[in-house]
Amino acid sequence: MDDHTIPFPINYSCHFSEFREGEQFSQVHSLGLILSGEMELNDGITKTVFKEGELYSSRKNRLLKFAKYPPKNGEIKTVSIYFDDSVLHDFSREYGYQAEKKENIPAFIKPDHKALVTFMHSLMAYEELPASEELLRIKQKEALLLLLNYDPSLKDVLFDFSEPYKIDIETFMNRNFHFNVNVERFAYLTGRSLSAFKRDFQKTFGLPPRQWLQLRRLKEAHFLLTQKGRSVSDIYLDLGFENLSHFSFAFKKQFGYPPSTLQAK
Repeated sequence: MDDHTIPFPINYSCHFSEFREGEQFSQVHSLGLILSGEMELNDGITKTVFKEGELYSSRKNRLLKFAKYPPKNGEIKTVSIYFDDSVLHDFSREYGYQAEKKENIPAFIKPDHKALVTFMHSLMAYEELPASEELLRIKQKEALLLLLNYDPSLKDVLFDFSEPYKIDIETFMNRNFHFNVNVERFAYLTGRSLSAFKRDFQKTFGLPPRQWLQLRRLKEAHFLLTQKGRSVSDIYLDLGFENLSHFSFAFKKQFGYPPSTLQAK
């Protein structure tokens, strides 16, 4: 998902090769189904693999990484439906749902609900139809009713329209430094304006955010290469670097030698 745009309500995706969209900031709630292949979701703490026929649901205002793996000689296929705040506000008013408490629910869950699986398969029939806002809204409402039938407590997640509250920067950044999102996103997720985030960050770490992020990622890379036997090609994306050449250049500048020399030892 793009870092700044809200996705189209229904998305169909297929790939013949392994596909990493890299870092993702979940701006909206979503529900998806793996039609073929496998997908791995990683919120920085937990990695979960979703297999063919399994549902996944991610919540908004969370950091996520994902990788899609096709079956042998096949395609990885998924179908997803998204719920922006406008449809959730409308649904809340129409059906009287309101969040009653802040639930400490993970960034993603794996619903096990036959009716939801059947519903997600039914969305494939709309792939060739011209987009209709009215029809899309009906399908979003149907999905929400099924989700709430599966787990009524999800109302405390879906209809929580509050902004992220101020949290401890040190704990948050040490847990999420490997996500390749901009500093503005980190500020938002810690409940601060950009200026307040930069000020508190400098006070906490003694470095500006971008400089600290680069150094923290490189130190983690050095540790993984020397202590864990990981390969260069295996870690640079996981640590938030956009490409291998950028990672290798930054690593050599920091330590005086390219990361490949550690891998060869």
